[in-house]
Amino acid sequence: MNIKALAAALLTGLLFGVGLIVSGMTNPAKVQNFLDISGSWDPSLAFVMGGAIAVTLPGYIWLGRRQGPWFASAFQWPTASDLDVRLLGGAAVFGAGWGLGGFCPGPVLASVSLGAVGTMVFVAAMCTGFVLAKLAR
Repeated sequence: MNIKALAAALLTGLLFGVGLIVSGMTNPAKVQNFLDISGSWDPSLAFVMGGAIAVTLPGYIWLGRRQGPWFASAFQWPTASDLDVRLLGGAAVFGAGWGLGGFCPGPVLASVSLGAVGTMVFVAAMCTGFVLAKLAR
């Protein structure tokens, strides 16, 4: 990977991390309150998701018109379109983990720098899940 690609990846990751922190996605209680529609529901993350879609959709449209990426030989668009047990099972486990823990992989990695015990336990469990999923394949 060349220096321009590394710099672009670093800046993209930093921007993503700052966005997660500013939006409250790194606060498990905020995420859990968003998912608790019958209790202390907090709809503010719906606006975060809507904002993310509003920013991302034009980017995807623009990229779809380009001949190729700046730092690679070709785009790596997803090709699978079928729903199978692995996909649905993975989505269910991801959703359950997100709802119970209040974290998903992006926000939890942004939260690691805080060093909270709960965050570290979640990261350990997440990494264990990655290894188990790979072994199950």
